[in-house]
Amino acid sequence: MRDLKQLVKAYDVRGVVPDQWDEDLSRAFGAAFVQVTGATAIVVGHDMRPSSPSLTRAFAEGAAGYGADVVQIGLCSTDQLYYASGAFDLPGAMFTASHNPAEYNGIKLCRAGAAPVGQDTGLAEIRELVESWTGEDDTVTVPARDVRPGTLSERETLRGYADHLLGLVDLAAIRPLKVAVDAGNGMGGHTVPTVFDGLPIELVPMYFELDGTFPNHEANPLDPKNLVDLQAKVREVGADLGLAFDGDADRCFVVDERGEPVSPSAITALVAAREIARAKAAGEAEPTIIHNLITSWTVPEVVRELGGAPVRTRVGHSFIKQEMAVTDAVFGGEHSAHYYFRDFWRADTGMLAALHVLAALGGQPGTLSELTAEYDRYAASGEINSTVADQADRTAAVRAAFAVEGTTVDELDGLTVAGPDWWFNLRASNTEPLLRLNVEAKDPARMAELRDGVLAVVRA
Repeated sequence: MRDLKQLVKAYDVRGVVPDQWDEDLSRAFGAAFVQVTGATAIVVGHDMRPSSPSLTRAFAEGAAGYGADVVQIGLCSTDQLYYASGAFDLPGAMFTASHNPAEYNGIKLCRAGAAPVGQDTGLAEIRELVESWTGEDDTVTVPARDVRPGTLSERETLRGYADHLLGLVDLAAIRPLKVAVDAGNGMGGHTVPTVFDGLPIELVPMYFELDGTFPNHEANPLDPKNLVDLQAKVREVGADLGLAFDGDADRCFVVDERGEPVSPSAITALVAAREIARAKAAGEAEPTIIHNLITSWTVPEVVRELGGAPVRTRVGHSFIKQEMAVTDAVFGGEHSAHYYFRDFWRADTGMLAALHVLAALGGQPGTLSELTAEYDRYAASGEINSTVADQADRTAAVRAAFAVEGTTVDELDGLTVAGPDWWFNLRASNTEPLLRLNVEAKDPARMAELRDGVLAVVRA
């Protein structure tokens, strides 16, 4: 039998088509989603992958068969689906495998108002229901339900999505900017032209053709090799900055005028500063900013300096969104370039973060590297993966070697050890035999020494 635990991850559904899942299974997920959420109407959208239209159609049929009216918004970015979920106040399903290769596809699910659906908030129940409908020969039989079948309708949301984002950032007075954008043949090629239309921006588009086979490079800007083309283009055309979106365009990475990557932590600090100022102007005394434990120490430092309240969380959008709801935080950022906004239903949108960068840069005469210099205070290793036979054993060995007198230790998410001017975090992957290491220190030499020391123990 198919192992649905391999298909249903912590935050979404993701696997190879048709080996791990297909239209029949997608139809069952649609029915199960409606049954678990109790939805009477939902909104669905999809990315540009070759398998996305048929999987989305099957999911919609399954949902309609269980009594839900289905609003289909067609090709969209993930944050465009979140916009539709928030604007229509409907649960939503986005068909995408984000930055994964072409043979993958998946579903990101949310409740009304873009509230997350993860293992602890309905996804495990959905999986168990689909498992109960799956036979030993992998055939899926969705039981008939004595309800009025739902309707299928279509609705356009791109213009509304763009207008909503542009209403959250003041770009009226920015100076003209030349911006290179690498969409990676993903959904950024769909959203950027509409969002940027009418702004004083000379757009230099790269790989805007929607192509889920990703003919130019992987749509994963977190991997430095996928930024090389954008870096070269920024230097070639003399752009003020470059933007790179992942496959479903919910994450955005930034390159400065020199073609150098700007860390997501620096972008988190920059946007946090702007959102704190906006919240204070509206009367909030101490606006809350969420950051995961792998973002730079710069982020909480900047937040405190500006009179905000930083809150540290585990990695992952469900934890960020939950903490944002509890604290009424105005903004949240992760090291992976996911950016969350209270005014966007606490959902993540790389496009809104990009607009903040454009507003900050366009509102002053300097360069982006000058603007972000104050948010780049430490040397960081980036995330380094190591394949290990025993994650717990290697983590314990690192703890024994580095958790000594004069350090602080916590296990909020993996193992974090901190000294006076350095820290590292070592986390086990939930899906692979990997340990993920992130190191930060006040100077590059100390960072490199610490990085190499930890890796020597991990890989011993």
